[in-house]
Amino acid sequence: MSQGPTIETERLILRRHRLSDYEACCALTTDPEAVRMIYRTPMSPEDTWNRLLRFAGHWSLLGYGLMIVEEKASGRVIGEVGVADFHRGLGDDFDPFPEMAWMMAQDVHGRGYATEAVKAVLGWMQVAFRPDQTVCIVDAQNLPSLRVAEKLGYHPIGEAEYKGKPVVKLRRFAPAHG
Repeated sequence: MSQGPTIETERLILRRHRLSDYEACCALTTDPEAVRMIYRTPMSPEDTWNRLLRFAGHWSLLGYGLMIVEEKASGRVIGEVGVADFHRGLGDDFDPFPEMAWMMAQDVHGRGYATEAVKAVLGWMQVAFRPDQTVCIVDAQNLPSLRVAEKLGYHPIGEAEYKGKPVVKLRRFAPAHG
């Protein structure tokens, strides 16, 4: 079973989920603003538990997955970020590639944490797996996340409907290996 890396940035610690993170995950998935553009409504404790298990399964089966984001200064869980294979059924231009995902607590929006965390995971993923490209989807109305994606080199490749809402599909080609 892959233990996954611990990645440190200037302000953040990124690590694999632990069972002890369940309550912090519940706080995140019931934060109306954090989930508004992803799930629309807060998640139930059961759905949060199943989500935590799904993330653990990614690490066990694929060697990568989503990670907890801790703020170094406070030690508090402030989000989740990472790479997944969700089998979304969004097409050959999307589904075969590792998918970046991120979600941050409402009270840390606008501080650059998402950009910092995603950049760190992309760097780790590039060294560990060397994918030619990664993809992500962002709710078409989620301008802050679209800006995060753009800052990190993601470019729109189309639109789709996912779970009844319009999303933008984005792709980022890996830097040339040297």
